[in-house]
Amino acid sequence: MELSYLVRRVPTPTPAGIGLDGPLWRQADQLGISHFHPSGSDHRPRTQVRLLHDAASLFVRFDVDDRYVISRATHYQDMVCLDSCVEFFFRPKRRLGYFNVEINCGGTLLWYYIEDPRRTETGFVKFTPVSAEDARQVTIDHSMPAVVFPERTEPTHWSIVCRIPLSVLERYVGPPGARGAWHWDGNFYKCADHSSHPHWASWAPLGETLNFHEPRFFRPIFFE
Repeated sequence: MELSYLVRRVPTPTPAGIGLDGPLWRQADQLGISHFHPSGSDHRPRTQVRLLHDAASLFVRFDVDDRYVISRATHYQDMVCLDSCVEFFFRPKRRLGYFNVEINCGGTLLWYYIEDPRRTETGFVKFTPVSAEDARQVTIDHSMPAVVFPERTEPTHWSIVCRIPLSVLERYVGPPGARGAWHWDGNFYKCADHSSHPHWASWAPLGETLNFHEPRFFRPIFFE
C-alpha cells in the first residue's frame, strides 16, 4: 500500500487550543520520520508529525525525542538545517513547484517556493524566497528557547507547532480549488547538520543520494 497521509479537519473558526498543549491534536493522525540516511551518525531521534486544517489554515506539529540539541540561527531565512531542525516540503499542485518549510528547535524559519530544485552555487535553478511580509503571517510555537548553545547533550523532548495561512500559498500557486479535490504531495524531515551527531531522516524513503529536494520521493497528502 502506498504511503500517504490524511489531514483531519477541525471546526471553523478554529477554537483556542491548537498550540503546544491544545487538545485538538488528539484528533490528528500521526506519522513518523523514521527513514535515516546511512551517511548520518548513530543518533536516531524519534520524530512524530501531526497535521490539521480548517477553512483558512494548515497546522503542522512536530514532536521530537532528541539528544545533542543545538539552535544558533535566529533570523528568518538563516540556514536552520545546520541546527536541530524539522522540515515539511509540500506541493499543493502537481504540475507546479513546492514549498520547503524548515524550522529549527528555537522556532526560526526558512521558507522557499522552489520550481526547479537542481543545485547552483546560489541555491537552486529556479526558486523564490518567500517574502518576510508573507512569512510574518505564519505563527510558530516552540518549546525550546530561541538559542540552545552550547549543545544540550542530555535526552531532550522538544515540539514545534506551525500555522500556515492558505492565503499565503495562493500567492505562489493560485487558488487551491474545491476542498474535496485537494491532492497534495510532500515529505517530512528531521536533520541536524552541524550538531555533534549529525543525522538526516525522512518520512518517505529517499534514494541513495542525500538530498531532501527530490519531489519524486514525495507521497500523497489528502485533506478531510
